[in-house]
Parts: sequence; C-alpha cells; structure tokens
Amino acid sequence: MTDPASTWSAGTDSVATGSAPVDPRTGPQTAVPVLDRFRMDGRVVVITGASSGLGAGFARAMSSAGATVVLAARRKDRLESLAEELRSRGGTASTVACDVADPDSCAAMVRAAMDEHGRVDVLVNNAGLGTAVPALKETPDQFRSVVDVNLNGAYWAAKECAAIMEPGSSIVNVASVLGLTAGFAPQAAYSATKAAVMGLTRDLASQWGARRGIRVNSLAPGYFASEMTDEIPEQMLADITGSTIFGRLGLQPELDAALLFLASDASSFVTGTSLVVDGGMTLH
Repeated sequence: MTDPASTWSAGTDSVATGSAPVDPRTGPQTAVPVLDRFRMDGRVVVITGASSGLGAGFARAMSSAGATVVLAARRKDRLESLAEELRSRGGTASTVACDVADPDSCAAMVRAAMDEHGRVDVLVNNAGLGTAVPALKETPDQFRSVVDVNLNGAYWAAKECAAIMEPGSSIVNVASVLGLTAGFAPQAAYSATKAAVMGLTRDLASQWGARRGIRVNSLAPGYFASEMTDEIPEQMLADITGSTIFGRLGLQPELDAALLFLASDASSFVTGTSLVVDGGMTLH
C-alpha cells in the first residue's frame, strides 16, 4: 500500500501555475509540493475592509502569494492608492466601493469582480466596526450599526460570493478573540457580533460544504499592532500585552500566514473552524 505522506511530499512534480482550487469533497488529485499548496496564482481574492489596517495587510499578503486581489471598502480613494502599490510590485489588483451593511452594495461588489476577472475564488470578510461604549450608555443605533457591518455585512458578502463560487473556493470570516473571551474595554456590540460570526461560519460551512464544495472558516485574531491599537491608552495596552504568553502585540505577517493557510489549498480539509491567533491570550 502506498504511503500517502510520500505521495504528497515536497519532492513531487508541481501542478501548473494557476490551476483550479482543490475541491474539498475529493481532495487533491495531483501530486503537488507542499509549499505550492499555499500558492494563490490564478486565484481571485475579494477583500472587504481593505482600505487600511489588517485588510490592507491581507491584500499585500495575498498579492505576494500570487493572487489577483479585489479591494473593497467605502473609502475608494484609499483603495486606489493601495492598488497602485500592488501593481507597482507586479501584482494585479482592482478596486470597488462597497458598504457591506447594504446587501445591494455587496451584490454590486461581486458583479464588479466577475466583470473584471471572471471569477471569485476567495472572500476575506474583513470589514468591521469596533466601538467601546458602556452598555448602559450605548444607544440602539450604536449597537445596530456594529451588527449591520460585522455580522450582517459578513452574511451579505458571503451569500453573494457563494452564489457564483466554484468548488474549492474559500470564505474566511475575520472574527476576534473577543468572541471567545472578555476584552479590556466595554465592547458588548463588538464582542457579540464576533461570537455570532463564528456561529455563522459553522452554519455556512455545513450548508455549502457538501452541496457546493465551498469551505468556510473564521480567523480570530487577538490584538495586533495596527491603527486601532495605536489609539489604546498606555496602561490598557500594557494589560493587553501582559495577557499574552509572549508579552507583546501580534504583527501583521503572523496573521497573514494564518489567513493564507485558510484561503489556500493548504487547508482543503478544513472547514467550519475558527483559527485563533492570539499569542496565547485565551489560555487565561
């Protein structure tokens, strides 16, 4: 009997660049070097919330792995600047204005991606809104605005993409460790929506896996150095870093690698799970 591990070792011949994604219902049918399973050549990746912060970092990472990236956010002017940066490095990128809280805007985003590139292989549901308001002071409109973007927006974008995705495609919903544990600020709306995103991920993975061959997972970051963490008060930041095993914030490349795993064929047998990247914060 052939040892499967030897069949899929790094010494075998690679498939052609830009091959179709692996259908998770059958698994890889061609021997591919293990590192090539992380490549994104020929894949079209839609990233919401791509105008700044982690989303912009995700776009750079996906582009560097060979993907064509579709940058989506409300601030299209900032998207254009990032797209030009990626093109200057040899990448392929397009932009589309999108408010994920609006189902029609999500539909238009996917139509634009299909018109420009003919396919969507990966959706990175990254658009998010964070607030820090004590529950007794939070207004209904404040709470609803977070739900509209973080939960409803993820759902609208996932539905539109799934409708046109081919088997082997991947949806990655960006959740948060605050969906698993208490944070350091009063963030009821944010925490509730991120926990809900994990539940949404499990349900959509169940619905679309066997039927459509689409994998759905969530990425749950801890605290990463970004524009948002730059605004955290010094003492709170010290408490946050002290809660991790390594005593520091995460760095963008450390999250990029986790995203690449979930987006690529490297995770073709992974669906319905939440990958926590938090430096051990949730161990406490």
